Amino acid sequence: MNLMVLGGDGFCGWPIALRLAKEGCNVLIVDNLVRRKIDIELSTNSLTYVADIETRIECATKVFGKISFSNIDIVYETEALRAKIKQFRPDAIVHLAELKSAPYSMIDDFHRRKTIDSNTMATHNICSAIVDIDPKIHLVHVGTMGVYGYDSQSGIIPEGYDVIKIDGAAELPPLYPTNPGSIYHLSKVIDQQIFQYYSKHWNIKITDLHQGIVWGVNTPETVASKVLNNRFDYDGIYGTVLNRFLASAAAQRPLTVYGTGEQSRAFININDSVNCVMLSLKSNLFSSKRTRIFNQFSEISQLLALAKLISKQFGTEINFIPNPRSESVKNSLESTNNGLVSMGFKPTVISEKLLGEIHDLALNNIHNYNEERVLTSPAWR
Repeated sequence: MNLMVLGGDGFCGWPIALRLAKEGCNVLIVDNLVRRKIDIELSTNSLTYVADIETRIECATKVFGKISFSNIDIVYETEALRAKIKQFRPDAIVHLAELKSAPYSMIDDFHRRKTIDSNTMATHNICSAIVDIDPKIHLVHVGTMGVYGYDSQSGIIPEGYDVIKIDGAAELPPLYPTNPGSIYHLSKVIDQQIFQYYSKHWNIKITDLHQGIVWGVNTPETVASKVLNNRFDYDGIYGTVLNRFLASAAAQRPLTVYGTGEQSRAFININDSVNCVMLSLKSNLFSSKRTRIFNQFSEISQLLALAKLISKQFGTEINFIPNPRSESVKNSLESTNNGLVSMGFKPTVISEKLLGEIHDLALNNIHNYNEERVLTSPAWR
């Protein structure tokens, strides 16, 4: 199979691209390397060494097989994107080519507009290109559970669609109500609407994965060589909460908990994230004129519970700081992930062993730790 991975140089995209190549696919990464530019913009860095893209691709080709790279900005270089799709003729496209950070989207007016413009235009450009070039291409989008919001929910969140159907209505159940908590999450809500429109009018195959907060760093593929290292973000803008806690613990610094820590979130290990994308690509069960939506997470946990777990395991203090986010002091969160589980997904739960492995990785790279970058999240007001 020919697989195109948009945003394949990123934290989730890179291990997905490597797994696909290892599985024997012919992989093309398309990326404008914006994530590397954001490191320069924000004076941040990965805790782990990240090789330049050319070195990464050269090593990946030697280790896993057919994998190539094209530097294309799919927002503004639409003709280059279309030409590449026509030339490469992908069977499927994995779409991660979006600005991923909620805090980044809330920095100021420039970043709010940049997030909406980049994410919605990227998604629309891809869908429009598929319609014109080859409507049989399967589009797999890695989105976020954040489209549902994090206020107290009434009942279990279904997978994308409301469980209530109006008697006598000919249409399928509507999308489950969204409640975005940041500009980034708002852009994902807009993505949903774009996908629904293209599914309904052109019946193209789209899988939208509503992903939980990703934790962990490496997969079996990224540890095959130091050159293939994945990113380890620990800062207040891109560092996901569990990885941020573990980096702080390795540096023997307090864990910084926003507010009371009674916020509940869905989590998924980076290996599970890759596995779910693979399962989605292998499955061809679609309802006519309807986007296929899966909730992609392994477990739901309260942030304070995770901080206490890490504090106990590594003897680290917990500091409670004012919450920069505009959100409920605490929330309950219940959701189903039956779709992926029914396809063979076996969730990886947070354990002392896995936390220890990530802590050790952070410890081995602690010389790259910059404490000044940990509390950098903007106030969302």
